[in-house]
Amino acid sequence: MTKETLLTRYLVEEQARFYRIAYGILQNREEALDAVQSAVCRALERQDSLRDTGAVKTWFYRILMNICMDTLRRQARTMPLPEDGDLAWEDPEPADDSLTHQVDALPPEMGLVVKLRFYEELSLREISQTTGQNINTVKSRLYAGLKKLRVAMEGAEL
Repeated sequence: MTKETLLTRYLVEEQARFYRIAYGILQNREEALDAVQSAVCRALERQDSLRDTGAVKTWFYRILMNICMDTLRRQARTMPLPEDGDLAWEDPEPADDSLTHQVDALPPEMGLVVKLRFYEELSLREISQTTGQNINTVKSRLYAGLKKLRVAMEGAEL
């Protein structure tokens, strides 16, 4: 099977997974769909840079992550200031006590690692390659995120 065929098949078969990842990061349906579309286009344009066909998963996730992070940076530049002038940033309180809302309430860098590890079932090494972070950074963010989740869920059960 050629590299082009393998890539095309992978992109078609895994599109729902790509959307879940993008939505988990961006928390907006339209932006997630745009990010997936842009990532697919970029992957097809740059398929020559894929050296190892066995690494197509992490190679594409890296492209998707970069596009999602670019989108978040653009949003941060255009985010309006709160009307009350309060510039303090705190972890948002989830709407209810479900685990999904608790994961979404984690700081973005922790939430991303938790989602990639448990929702997408990536290994720590794959997460490291996908995000471009040192594996020890991935581990510390994963364990810190899990600790925050445990504390939040214990508080919710009381």
